[in-house]
Amino acid sequence: NENPLGPAPKALAAIRAKLGQLHLYPDGDCFYLKQGVAKKLGVAPDEIIFGNGSNEIIELAARTFMRVGDEAVMARQAFIVYKLIVQAIGGVAREIPLREFTHDLEAIANAVSPKTRMVFLANPNNPTGTIYRRAAWERLLERLPEDVLIIADEAYFEYVRDPEYPDSLRYHDRGKTILTLRTFSKLYGLAALRIGYGVAPKEVVALMQRVRQPFNVNAVAQWAALAALDDEAHVRRSLEANRQGMEFFNAEFDKLGLAYAPSQGNFVLVRVGNGNEVFQRLLTQGVIVRPVGAYEFPEYIRVTVGTMDENRRFIEALGRIIRTA
Repeated sequence: NENPLGPAPKALAAIRAKLGQLHLYPDGDCFYLKQGVAKKLGVAPDEIIFGNGSNEIIELAARTFMRVGDEAVMARQAFIVYKLIVQAIGGVAREIPLREFTHDLEAIANAVSPKTRMVFLANPNNPTGTIYRRAAWERLLERLPEDVLIIADEAYFEYVRDPEYPDSLRYHDRGKTILTLRTFSKLYGLAALRIGYGVAPKEVVALMQRVRQPFNVNAVAQWAALAALDDEAHVRRSLEANRQGMEFFNAEFDKLGLAYAPSQGNFVLVRVGNGNEVFQRLLTQGVIVRPVGAYEFPEYIRVTVGTMDENRRFIEALGRIIRTA
């Protein structure tokens, strides 16, 4: 799910300008980047922790707050890393099926027990691209105990167009313990550099910092991310390209008679019959998509919005397959 327009140009310029500093160790605290993100989000610097991708933040949280036998509640068809990390430290992953491609927040709340240490929520969700809305989110918050860490994974939040989307950062002062995850991999186009961050109460961040490895975020990633924050032109172009691509996909899927999930991300989950077979046939035509049988969607594929040329090429290839099925 990368940005088809590539990295932010200001990020590339920042990297080129500092290549002569590659012999120096990186800033172990990400000081300048932390200041930049804090200013952009309107939070305190000590409420931010950076990682080698937001994956590392998930792992840091689990290592900090979970012990063998503790439970974490999550959607069954969500980012599989949640489950893998919880199980790796000896925890129990309690998985709740999606409801109409979306997190069933009521069922998630019902699954919370005295052993629950974390609740994982992906909004938008991967691989469906769907969101839960403000009213459902607020009802969930009312039901969750204060000592349960709510991990709101918002890797794709910049793409959301729904006005009822609940930005979890706006709820950090509601008496609940929330860790909001964000990334530079998607909109900013820095996936290869692996840099993400979490925002949480400073007490939570301080505990996570104790288990973080020194120099976990390399210098190039820090330079690029700080510059990308200021590249508003790239952000506007990327969001417009994604909007056009999503509208194109939805219209073309309708023409082909294909059902698809209502995505608010930069990808679409579309029903094609035998997902793995369609994946293989597309591959022979030079088109790569993601089969999602592992997420219990064997009849679907997930496709990322590309450039319009790439989008048209995918639709043409998919159309040939559908018509000959």
